[in-house]
Amino acid sequence: MSADMIVLIIQFALLGVIIYFFMIRPESKRRKAVASMQSSLNKGDRVVTIGGVHGRIHALEETTVTLINDEGAKWTFERSAIARKAE
Repeated sequence: MSADMIVLIIQFALLGVIIYFFMIRPESKRRKAVASMQSSLNKGDRVVTIGGVHGRIHALEETTVTLINDEGAKWTFERSAIARKAE
């Protein structure tokens, strides 16, 4: 192995480490936080869906959530469609 080949391998390794710490790791943390929030939902929580629908949780099932808005309309969403809890 020549010195140039070793330098090239080290550069690719450093690039891999940089990609991991700046792209893969933060996305993994965000995905875990969202999954934790979605599993901790309770009836009565105010939430926002990924589509921007605001509502209060009326019913929870294994994979679905039924939301009710201020006018009383009920909508059923997949649990994964809940983006965040509203303040």
